Amino acid sequence: MMPLDLDANATEPLRPEAREAVLRALETGGNPSSVHGGGRAARRILEEARRAVAARFGGEVVFASGGTEANALALHALSPSRRVLLGATEHAAVRAAAPPGAAVLPVLRDGTLDLAALEAALRDGPPALVCAMAANNETGVLHPLSEIAALCRAHGALLHVDAVQAARLSVELPGDTLALSGHKLGGPSGAGALVLRSGIALSPLIAGGGQEQGRRGGTEALPAIAGLAAAVTAPYDAARLAALRDAVEAALGEGAVIAGQDAPRLPNTALAVLPGVAAETVVIALDLAGVRVSAGAACSSGKVARSHVLEAMGFGEDAGSGIRLSLPWNAPDDTPERFRRAWEGVRARLSSRRPALAT
Repeated sequence: MMPLDLDANATEPLRPEAREAVLRALETGGNPSSVHGGGRAARRILEEARRAVAARFGGEVVFASGGTEANALALHALSPSRRVLLGATEHAAVRAAAPPGAAVLPVLRDGTLDLAALEAALRDGPPALVCAMAANNETGVLHPLSEIAALCRAHGALLHVDAVQAARLSVELPGDTLALSGHKLGGPSGAGALVLRSGIALSPLIAGGGQEQGRRGGTEALPAIAGLAAAVTAPYDAARLAALRDAVEAALGEGAVIAGQDAPRLPNTALAVLPGVAAETVVIALDLAGVRVSAGAACSSGKVARSHVLEAMGFGEDAGSGIRLSLPWNAPDDTPERFRRAWEGVRARLSSRRPALAT
């Protein structure tokens, strides 16, 4: 039997619609900047993809290599001459792209951005750029974007939203820029997009031959972009995934604490904190039992570290004990039962050393 994939927030399985779009683009060939027939055919695919993304999220669309580049492009263009304010649970791509001296805003115990702290920071100083992710990649917690956007407007601040995980849902451009990544939606790796409000000036992070109206140099990765657009328009059964997610959480038993459980969350995501147990131990044990999960902070190097998200939420020493369970768009109906069987064996071994995990 194939392993049970509960690591969709790392990458979603490729959707059939995206696969077909990739193959069509590969067969078309051509460079979208060429003026001959092959180039014009490639240009049509590119602009059809741009229209599809714009119709879903609003605003203008600049294609990039993924969510990391889209986030970096937004901060590169919007941060000069502005203070940068970012939430304590922002993704590493945003934190790394922020300039030195960026102010970090606290989150509440449930993982949502502290709006009182944001308002106080906006009142205190010159115009700001606020970075607020739509949904946290570890907990799935949804930030109150409408309230954040209203505060930014009231204080003359710009708002950049990392929507890499939340793009599965219905998310319209709430502020000035919004970052997407194709492989988080069921498209292929290698394509992302920055959606921006009309009138936003965007200086390129990568200069080149004038592609993307001079806003991002380099020949567009046409097959990956076509797959991104197909994934953007594919259906997503949030209610079904939420029911499966809840059943998986129930199978964990009383020893687990679900981070951000009382806040609005992505329907497919649960971050389970197992007090006193190293996340890496659980990830390996479940992998041997045929279930693929990740630690909350396993993103870039393949190594497991303490989660800055759990630390910001006040989990203290248990910030290294979180495992992320994220269901893919095509999760099978028997996901909860398969997880329960695997978890019972893992828990039995762990609970002999950690009684708190026993039911």
